[in-house]
Amino acid sequence: MDQAIRQAIEQGETSLGIELGSTRIKAVLINRRFETIASGSYEWENQLVDGYWTYSLEDILNGLPAAYQEMKQDIEQKYSIKLRTVGSIGFSAMMHGYMAFDREGELLVPFRTWRNANTGDAAKALTELFQFNIPERWSIAHLYQAILNQEDHVPRVDFITTLAGYIHWLLTGEKSLGIGDASGMFPIDEGAGNYHAGMVQQFDKLVANQSYPWKLAQILPQVRLAGERAGELTAAGAKLLDPAGDLLAGIPLCAPEGDAGTGMVATNSVRKRTGNISVGTSVFAMIVLEKDLTAVYPEIDMVTTPDGSPVGMVHANNCSSDINAWMGLFREFYEAMGQKANPDELFGVLFNKALEADPDGGGLLSYGYYSGENITGMSKGRPLFVRSPESRFNLANFMRVHLFTAFGALKIGMDILTKKEHVAIDSILAHGGLFKTPVVGQRMVAAALNVPVSVMDNAGEGGAWGMAILASYMLNRGQAENLDHFLASEVFKDVAGQQLQPEAADVKGFELFLERYTRGLAIEQAAVDHLVENGRA
Repeated sequence: MDQAIRQAIEQGETSLGIELGSTRIKAVLINRRFETIASGSYEWENQLVDGYWTYSLEDILNGLPAAYQEMKQDIEQKYSIKLRTVGSIGFSAMMHGYMAFDREGELLVPFRTWRNANTGDAAKALTELFQFNIPERWSIAHLYQAILNQEDHVPRVDFITTLAGYIHWLLTGEKSLGIGDASGMFPIDEGAGNYHAGMVQQFDKLVANQSYPWKLAQILPQVRLAGERAGELTAAGAKLLDPAGDLLAGIPLCAPEGDAGTGMVATNSVRKRTGNISVGTSVFAMIVLEKDLTAVYPEIDMVTTPDGSPVGMVHANNCSSDINAWMGLFREFYEAMGQKANPDELFGVLFNKALEADPDGGGLLSYGYYSGENITGMSKGRPLFVRSPESRFNLANFMRVHLFTAFGALKIGMDILTKKEHVAIDSILAHGGLFKTPVVGQRMVAAALNVPVSVMDNAGEGGAWGMAILASYMLNRGQAENLDHFLASEVFKDVAGQQLQPEAADVKGFELFLERYTRGLAIEQAAVDHLVENGRA
């Protein structure tokens, strides 16, 4: 087996996916059987700088080769071979956000991530103009908010893109973007497979009195579908990715995608009536729609699969950050007691306590809002834990409520799809670190959404693996009619999964919790209004 893998590596019969996620950059190399043969990662965190959540260019440019280098070392240690080429490459990253560059390619303002919730005025105005929901996270909302704020950099804008689009441009020289990621920049016309031309004209007319030296279509990246070739790795790009100089230029790249798109691919969820839920710093559910929605909802993003099918996306800004913070506190206590904590064991023990809890979490209440939350209208983050003297305050209920609240805002948006729009969902496939502990996270999601939830045996592979699959699809497109067929007949044909049906008691318990969660939003709003942090409200 090792000899076959060595030969595949030597001959470039591989595909590389690199995803820049919210807490780590991960590189995954797969073979022609779509198996992970090496991986590497780089841990990082966003920073709140001058009121904006951001990652520095230095961290981006250091983290990318660091993740690649760890993967490269993994190959050398396992197979005693130096990596010099791969068959194809794809980059993905957090969707949405704002990276604006001038004509010389200089970043005009620090990268503004999806996590920022300070584009409310722009998002509302554009939603009314287009009669199409424009979330606060979308690139066009960031651009228009900068216009409303009369920021000095706007007249100098020559190109705007997402983080994935920036990395792709840096390594290939091509200003292109996969349609899924592009649909988080500006509305897509499904029939045209491109930005909605009528809305582009509406935007240009809206800002015409500013006399900017650009039109919107001139500064957006070119839209590409899954399977299309989107340039080659340049010599400079190869050197940036592998400073040691071993990696050869000329490797073909597929279109860069967002983490929502790679999540759909990684869970085989690009068919209609299927969906997936991705759990991390944020949480989002993607449901592939059979028909258009009847109304515009601020809680529902209309985006696309990587091959252009319409998707209803519910995205909540907050999910696991507060859980991770509490885990850090428990770990600190455990180590203060003279014990050595294994993180996986710690998570496993505490998560499993949630299965012993009262169905509704014993009357406890938590909001894990590290940042503003668009679905519930919170402009800032104030993590909060609340209980009454009558609450049943024990470890089991504490853990269940923190897992429940991770899906509280998501549930509000999902109820619009299922209860108002009557969207049919056959099943949800879940992925993310929370599901490393068997059953627990899966059961909590099933309770929240009241649908069967599956976790595949390869659920831990994540978005970087999904991006590697898209890179492989570009090479194999001739053997598959479409992405759906390729995933079903090639990638997932032998992949097993475990489906969990929602339990009636859990579903009822989550509904009781959600009533408490909804009523308690006034408490969270009071914390936003009155809890001062670092001398500022």
